[in-house]
Amino acid sequence: MTSDEFRTNAHLLVDWMADYLGNLGKLPVTPDVKPGDIKKQLPGSAPVEGEAFPSIFADFKDIIIPGMTHWQHPGFFAYFPANNSEPSILAEMLTATMGAQCMTWITSPAAEELEERVMEWLRDMLGLPKEFTGVIQDSSSSATLVALLTAREKRSGFAINRRGFSPEEKFRVYTSTQAHSSVDKDVKIAGIGIENLIKIEVDEVFAMRPDKLEESIRNDIAAGFIPLAVVSTFGTTSSTAIDPVGEIGEICAKYQIWHHVDASYSGTALILPEIRMLVPGIGRCDSFVVNPHKWMFTNFDCSAYFIRDKQALQNTFSIMPEYLKTEVDKIVNNYRDWGVPLGRRFRALKLWFVIRTYGISGIQKKISAHIEFGRWLKHEILRTSGVELMAPVPFNLVCFRFRPEGLKEEDAISLYNEKVLAEINHSGEIFLSHTKLNGRFVIRFVAGQTHTSAEQVQNGWSYIKRRFLDKA
Repeated sequence: MTSDEFRTNAHLLVDWMADYLGNLGKLPVTPDVKPGDIKKQLPGSAPVEGEAFPSIFADFKDIIIPGMTHWQHPGFFAYFPANNSEPSILAEMLTATMGAQCMTWITSPAAEELEERVMEWLRDMLGLPKEFTGVIQDSSSSATLVALLTAREKRSGFAINRRGFSPEEKFRVYTSTQAHSSVDKDVKIAGIGIENLIKIEVDEVFAMRPDKLEESIRNDIAAGFIPLAVVSTFGTTSSTAIDPVGEIGEICAKYQIWHHVDASYSGTALILPEIRMLVPGIGRCDSFVVNPHKWMFTNFDCSAYFIRDKQALQNTFSIMPEYLKTEVDKIVNNYRDWGVPLGRRFRALKLWFVIRTYGISGIQKKISAHIEFGRWLKHEILRTSGVELMAPVPFNLVCFRFRPEGLKEEDAISLYNEKVLAEINHSGEIFLSHTKLNGRFVIRFVAGQTHTSAEQVQNGWSYIKRRFLDKA
């Protein structure tokens, strides 16, 4: 492709991108396809000769787009948002154009120094203490793994990296029964063993019980185990429950246990001072993760990981082959030593674009509006017969279920809600997801896309009422 051809094709793509963003609401939020439908439209082998770009782009529009779930759609109320925004998209275009490898300072000096500064901005925006240092990981799953590995090495005097586990290192990790499944996966990857992940009971609002945590810690110490780390959650995946991180932090300090806070989605709300007041002690943790790619209008992947002891982090991951040594290594941050992968994308650029475009006040305004959507829907459910609220609503996720008159058995109620959810999602109008709370099938409605409006939330709820409640 020549430079002129690239320019022409790039303009075609940008025009399509702008039209896509402007007309998303006209598309079905989920595709009407069955497993295998897309693959059947693709050749069984790669082309021997190159193809013209217009032909490739046509297939993208005709085959790929009809098979996509549109996460930025105004009717997307499922899972958690995977936000993007116009400034973030533009920054991603620049990142892709440069094709930079940002593993050390010398490989891309501006990338390293921008990441350092932007993470300082974000730390201060979230109200975290100045002693925290930040680095961008690809996801919270990776960030939690990094936290557990760092805790493991610090506790063993960095010996496990050298010699492997000894029989005496019988570690335990603690989290709540509502914690994200990535904790389970990370415990396995870290070599601690899934049998050594202790799930702590939650209270009536699905938050970890500190008394049960301390009881488990004491029992494990008495049995010869070594309490290594606690993963608490600020905004659980199922219901955005908030663990009492301040109390948990005090317990961790008492027993010298690493405290990692998973604030993947809801952590963005800490940009609001009134939210920070609700969680005293959150800054006393050892590490903290929040995903700007969920609720801060930044394209995936961009996971902001903060740590109090950056030297322990570097000691855990640093590898120094001769071909990576440089004369400035002692005075710069080589982020290849701050996580698992050697190679790193220029993720800080899009976060920089987003923060500068919206400013702190603009981000706060959007987050406040999204939280208000949750409050509005909560009150709508509370005053509507035939539907019930299933969890508190601290942010913008609302957990509810239909409760038709005449259905008494829990299994029958759950089956009814499963059928209703499937019908909703097959409609292409809106898209919701589900979870289970106290063994009950629960529907989740979360409104937090970058440009979601109050009217779109109201329309989504009106569709549900019209189809499943008003006719009942």
